[in-house]
Amino acid sequence: MKEVLLTLARASILSRFKQKGVDMAAVEQEYPQLKEQGASFVTLTQEGELRGCIGSLVARRSLLEDVAYNAQAAAFNDPRFLPLQEDELAVTRIEVSVLSEPQQLEYKDEEELFSKIRVGIDGVVLKAGYHQATFLPQVWEQLGTHELFFAHLCQKAGLSSACLKEHPEISVYQVEKIIEDEVL
Repeated sequence: MKEVLLTLARASILSRFKQKGVDMAAVEQEYPQLKEQGASFVTLTQEGELRGCIGSLVARRSLLEDVAYNAQAAAFNDPRFLPLQEDELAVTRIEVSVLSEPQQLEYKDEEELFSKIRVGIDGVVLKAGYHQATFLPQVWEQLGTHELFFAHLCQKAGLSSACLKEHPEISVYQVEKIIEDEVL
């Protein structure tokens, strides 16, 4: 099934260039488990650098539809990047992350919060009022300490890098990460 999600993501992006859509019914027929609701993120990289990343934190549609939608959104609608061009697709690596349901953490202070967060395993959702941001567990590779990770996550949410002092809501999730290089 892992190969199917990567193939689906690439085909969804390619369909925007070739005007030929993915036959979702055929994929569902062969892989009925993909009809179940699921949340995913699709990350695009080129030469190890981020080229797009869009996803869903909560399952609201079938995993099949979610991966297809997020693949196109990562390629064409990530506001940090220009839309992907057809000639870039050949040098673009695709990663699909299938998320578990986020679980809210109770904590009294930063020390307790840090003790509950597993570096490299937990993805984190931070919410404070109308501000929200998430980092996938893969972000720990670049921001390997709790302090650095949360400072950047606070900033991504549009808050001060010291926003943990305001005790925002924190939820964690885990991912099943599927990378093209592993299955090609």
